[in-house]
Amino acid sequence: MTRVALDAMGGDFAPKQIVVGAVEAACGVPDVKILLVGQMAAIQKEIESFSKDRKELFRRAQEKGTLEIVHASDEVEMTDEPVEAVRKKKDCSINVAMRLVKEGRADVFVSAGNSGAVATSAILTLGRIRGVKRPAIAMILPTKKPDRPLLLLDAGANMDCHPEWLGQWAIMGSVYSKAVLGQKDPKVGLLSIGTEDCKGNSLVKETHPLIKGIGCVNFVGNIEGHDICGGEVDVAVADGFVGNVVLKTVESVAHAIGGWLKSELKKNFFRMFCTLLLKGAFKALKKQMDPEIYGGAPLLGVPGAVIITHGNSTHKAIFYAVKAGVAAATNDVSGLIEKAIADHAAGVKQS
Repeated sequence: MTRVALDAMGGDFAPKQIVVGAVEAACGVPDVKILLVGQMAAIQKEIESFSKDRKELFRRAQEKGTLEIVHASDEVEMTDEPVEAVRKKKDCSINVAMRLVKEGRADVFVSAGNSGAVATSAILTLGRIRGVKRPAIAMILPTKKPDRPLLLLDAGANMDCHPEWLGQWAIMGSVYSKAVLGQKDPKVGLLSIGTEDCKGNSLVKETHPLIKGIGCVNFVGNIEGHDICGGEVDVAVADGFVGNVVLKTVESVAHAIGGWLKSELKKNFFRMFCTLLLKGAFKALKKQMDPEIYGGAPLLGVPGAVIITHGNSTHKAIFYAVKAGVAAATNDVSGLIEKAIADHAAGVKQS
């Protein structure tokens, strides 16, 4: 059974949506146990406000032993400075849940809380996988090919980067794409302003030959912004500053297009009638673009499986984040990354 330490206090809709997601995951994800970490009184209050059906789900989860509440007296606010909050709030839900992973009482950590605090707590509590220079946040984005999502890393954990870090992220992203996303031989691209080897800033120019020389990475060279959602590349590597800008831009454009489309379709009766005819297509498109089904962002490079979900995550996002964490743990992504990094380092020494 995979044990998941779930931060009940993190996120814009915590603890309500997190508690609901925890109950649904405890009943709906096979062979899993949820350790719901947070302020006991707040969690109990949400459970008491459940509908009859959800109370029945909670009862079944407790009967099966797939849901346990672990008390944490404090929480990290979204506005808190990450490092200071993690160091000062020893008994916050993020730290308590992370310690469960450190102590071997949990295999997976999931939170919709302050991503900086999660990354800080993970590094301070769990450390780094042997040989990894810097962990990275990997974000999964939909593409025009439904069975081929893109893994973008780093999505914001590291701003000023060294070429060697990006080389390791190419390895880690390739491992995750293969083990969890099901891509047999993931294509890895380096995000730049042109596909030619000579294009890009100094970081990109130094990183390109480095990734090209990594034998376990199927490197396709530089890629551009318009390749992000094209479905021809499986992993996009960038420094955290560029990666985060790309991520927020993609999210913003998706919301804008949705708003524009809705506004235009309501302008006259004929368009509204056509909308009814295309209802199935719109539902399918909405499902394909739904970020909640992709299971949040794994923090790659730390022992165990650490999943960071969006701050506005609903119970649906929490359910899929638990599934993603379970997949990462059962496929031993950490172990695969450690081996791949060690094998590459050994090859570099021999050459």
